[in-house]
Amino acid sequence: MTQLRRILHVEDDRSIQAVAKVALEAVGGFQVLSCSSGADAVAQVLAFDPQFILLDVMMPGMDGPQTLLQLRELVDIRRVPVAFMTAKVQPAEIEHYLSLGALDVITKPFDPMQLAQQVRDIWARNQTTNPVDPA
Repeated sequence: MTQLRRILHVEDDRSIQAVAKVALEAVGGFQVLSCSSGADAVAQVLAFDPQFILLDVMMPGMDGPQTLLQLRELVDIRRVPVAFMTAKVQPAEIEHYLSLGALDVITKPFDPMQLAQQVRDIWARNQTTNPVDPA
């Protein structure tokens, strides 16, 4: 199984962005590119070449679902799994996020000490269901 190293994190709230970055880098050992908007993520995704995308749902301008639709045109989300982070976790909302192609939803507020493991678990599940062809 390929080791997860690079995570693109899209979050407009600077304090949440900072906590998640520390949690993923210091606790998880990942390289994280933090973007403050969907447009920023779309502009930087190819250059960063993430292995995993962590995407806020509610953002001004381009929200998370709109961002995902644009990212899907640039990145194969079977190979680069996407998880939404949101406080909006009613069953119908979660179902909608999954129908857009997200692999999972991480509930806000999240536990910074558990975030890296949550991401690893989602990554491992995707590696099992969508193994990357080395060819």
